[in-house]
Amino acid sequence: MAEHTEDVTYRDEDWYAEELGDRHFVRCSFFHVDLTEAVSQGAVFTECVFGNVAFNASRHTDSAFTRCTFKRCNFFEAEFTGCKLVGSSFEQCDLRPLRVDGGDWSFVALPGADLRGVRLTDVRLREVDLSGADLTGATVTGVDLSGAQLHAAKLIRADLRGSDLTALDPTAVERAGAVVDAEQAIVLAQALGFEIR
Repeated sequence: MAEHTEDVTYRDEDWYAEELGDRHFVRCSFFHVDLTEAVSQGAVFTECVFGNVAFNASRHTDSAFTRCTFKRCNFFEAEFTGCKLVGSSFEQCDLRPLRVDGGDWSFVALPGADLRGVRLTDVRLREVDLSGADLTGATVTGVDLSGAQLHAAKLIRADLRGSDLTALDPTAVERAGAVVDAEQAIVLAQALGFEIR
């Protein structure tokens, strides 16, 4: 049975390299907790708050952080594989260099986030808020960005191949050197009012 914890506050704790396994936390708060090099496999965090938490070099597989709030957390070299972060928000977090492979990050709030050089591959980012985010040089391939808020985002030199760009207004983003495939080029041309014949 997974260990189930509700409404607990953790402060100034050292969970360095902790193996979180398939623990389940509900409405818990984590302040100044060191999760550097921590590993989670199938762990579930629901409506939890993370403040000044170090996720540096942590690895998360098939885990869920749903409707969680992350404030001033550090994700240096963190990896999320097949994880679910639906409805979570990130404020003033250090998110570089972050790797996300697969999973569901729909409805995640990342407005104004510094995501330069991050790797987002084959992940669902439906209706994500990336308004004003800096994705310069990022890899965003095979990503479902349908309904995403991308106003004023920087996509300079970003690799966007294979991603759903139907929500992208090419005139409302910085896009110099961004890489798209032929299919996406047609979608973007149509968004600009061109007729493809």
